[in-house]
Amino acid sequence: MISVKKFAYSLSLAALLGSVVACGAATDTADTTAEGGGEETAAATDGGSELEGSITVDGSSTVFPVSEAMAEEFQLANPGVRITVGASGTGGGFEKFCAGETQISNASRGVEQEEIDNCAENGIEMIEVPVATDALSVVVNNDNDWAVCMTLEQLNTMWGPEAEGTITNWNQVDPSFPDAELILYGPGTDSGTFDYFTEVVNGEGGASRGDYTSSEDDNVLVQGVEGDTNALAYFGFAYYFENQDRMKSVAIDDGSGNCVSPSPETVLAGEYTPFSRPLFIYVNATAYEEDPAVQAFVDFYLDPANEQFVADTGYVPLSGDLYEASLAAVKGGEIKSTAE
Repeated sequence: MISVKKFAYSLSLAALLGSVVACGAATDTADTTAEGGGEETAAATDGGSELEGSITVDGSSTVFPVSEAMAEEFQLANPGVRITVGASGTGGGFEKFCAGETQISNASRGVEQEEIDNCAENGIEMIEVPVATDALSVVVNNDNDWAVCMTLEQLNTMWGPEAEGTITNWNQVDPSFPDAELILYGPGTDSGTFDYFTEVVNGEGGASRGDYTSSEDDNVLVQGVEGDTNALAYFGFAYYFENQDRMKSVAIDDGSGNCVSPSPETVLAGEYTPFSRPLFIYVNATAYEEDPAVQAFVDFYLDPANEQFVADTGYVPLSGDLYEASLAAVKGGEIKSTAE
């Protein structure tokens, strides 16, 4: 049996400021390459300008903005390296990763045992690395003046499998809501965000009504909500952060009557529950050990000096101590998949 040694950390302020614990196991594509000049980043690798090669990254559309920003900055300092970043969803990314088509896989959830086994069958050993914290966001149209704060029960009424073909109006979710058609947008089934949301809201990952507009491209979901007063969607915070003038976020009842909106501040305070979650990259261990370009890029990704590129997307960076601990563990081979 194959397992993955992982970093486990809570989403509390103390953990984000530096605690790290090692524990046991558990389509749309866009490319980015940096062009032109610009200031060299503080974390340029020694001799980085002499690096050459190509790196392929794919997977979660939620993590995509972080990897895209890191790739752009890294290529400015290392123009001989071309990095392609795709967004086929967490599940789709693992399929490519386990087939040896990518060196790095973005993931908005932890790897599943089936995916670990698939990689093992193909001789792919993976390294799991947490890189940021997300505030998964439920959003509505700017003209929506009723869905200000929602409970998990209301979201379950709206998104549960039994809602398919039955819950079609807003006032069926809550009698105080208007008698208006309920229009839903959400991630596709390859998305780690889909898995996480359905686990939290419906009690089982993958359990969801199917009669909604789905896409692995979160920008499609943004456009859907922006264009329809009666629309609601959910996706990673970066896409709300980037488009907050085009939509509203819905505050989430924390279970005790407190309505909490998604933000870096509420994540750091441990208040935005249960929609705060870790984001990961998974690295091909052999590629990291043998390809200088891959090693340099992962090292760049985990350099605390570059955490601003995470913050610029709207996500919450980990602490500098945690990034340093992650990098030390990667270099020491402490968090890679192992046969049991």
